[in-house]
Amino acid sequence: MPVKVFIIDDHPMVVAGLNSLLGRLANIEVAGAVSTAFDAIPFLKKNQIDVILLDINLPDISGIDLCKKIHKEFPEIKILGISTFSERSYISRMIENGASGYLIKSASANEIAEAIDTVLKDRMYLSVSMEHIAKPLSIMPSDNLPALTKREKEILQLISEGLTNNQIAEKLFISQLTVDSHRKNLLTKLNVNNTASLIKLAVQNGLI
Repeated sequence: MPVKVFIIDDHPMVVAGLNSLLGRLANIEVAGAVSTAFDAIPFLKKNQIDVILLDINLPDISGIDLCKKIHKEFPEIKILGISTFSERSYISRMIENGASGYLIKSASANEIAEAIDTVLKDRMYLSVSMEHIAKPLSIMPSDNLPALTKREKEILQLISEGLTNNQIAEKLFISQLTVDSHRKNLLTKLNVNNTASLIKLAVQNGLI
């Protein structure tokens, strides 16, 4: 039986590229692809999947959070995080949330095949140096910021432009309560206490 791979990524070109690469590999079948966490869970409930290629940045929730949810609900499925990022904080958090490995999106077909084979043998696969996860996350340098979802980045930009929650809600066609929730999540994620500190941190780190 072929290894059934499921892709969760909201970039059509990335999905097309992965489909093309995986299509050249013997014994591997792409069972499907979705662009959001909302669509991923129902698919997994209805289909038998062996390995997931999971992007860190998704439009609804971060891939890091989705990784934790999938690992809890479907512990038998192996998860390979995929991203353009190689910072240690992203890698560590994916591993801590249940991923069996991590691939950079520029990986070759051979590397992807090796990664899939490795995690199916219950071993860890990393496309970057093992030293990135050698230390527990709690004692790692704090110079890497947590991943923000696309919606969080969008709201952060509008906050920096001085828009109120109500104005942001109207602009994005979402509820004011949703905007308030995102604003609070941003304060928590970036470990700041108020909007002024949030904007200052965002500017210093090139988030806006």
